[in-house]
Amino acid sequence: MTVFGQDGFQVRLEWGGEGVAMLAPRCAVLVVVDVLVFTTTVDVVVNRGARVLPFATADEDAQRAAEARGAVIAGLGLYTSPTGSVATKEKWSLRPSSLTEVPQGTLLGLSSPNGGTLCARAAATGATVLAGCLRNASAVAAKALELAGDRPIGIIAGGERWRIDQARPLRPSLEDYLGAGAIAHGLRHGRSGEAELAATAFAAVADRVPELLADSVSGRELTEAGLAADVELAGAVDSSTAAPVLVDGIFGA
Repeated sequence: MTVFGQDGFQVRLEWGGEGVAMLAPRCAVLVVVDVLVFTTTVDVVVNRGARVLPFATADEDAQRAAEARGAVIAGLGLYTSPTGSVATKEKWSLRPSSLTEVPQGTLLGLSSPNGGTLCARAAATGATVLAGCLRNASAVAAKALELAGDRPIGIIAGGERWRIDQARPLRPSLEDYLGAGAIAHGLRHGRSGEAELAATAFAAVADRVPELLADSVSGRELTEAGLAADVELAGAVDSSTAAPVLVDGIFGA
């Protein structure tokens, strides 16, 4: 039904894979938001002048396919310099804080069952896909407008997954609502009710984002796991000018 696609509005917002399925046929650009941590990690890498080849699962077939494209697989620990003359051990992972010194020109293969999967689904529809987060919200909003022109833009808040059963149903998350709202806030015209409310919510708490992120369920989960640095990086609103675009399966500037 067209009502669920938020037809009639230039800027639309929905959640998860179902949101991709509903908005993709109607939107020229889809912005995937997975603040903790996939799209934050993509931003950190692209802002360093490197690129990300995302894949959904860390199985051997996916890793081989990424390696065939020349990607260094995060988590496997081996990096060879672009000249081929040096091989060093690196502790790269999905954690953004592990990638703040990633060398320019690196192609990083990054497994992400949530954000990576959403990006793949969005790209498969033919839409142009951007990786948005709090760090690059204004830059991504501007890039989305540039790429979409007068055509609709869809913002996909990734959400988290409840670990209550094998189905792992969607848990709408504070961090992705804030991230989606920050991007919607930069897209000031033609917002649907969903996008308008998210933008308004972000504006109301814009000066408290790091605090709210740290206090969120997801933020506390990461902090208790010893990953507070990732939460801090993710909450640095508009600290980045990167606007990662997925082209031929690879996120770059």
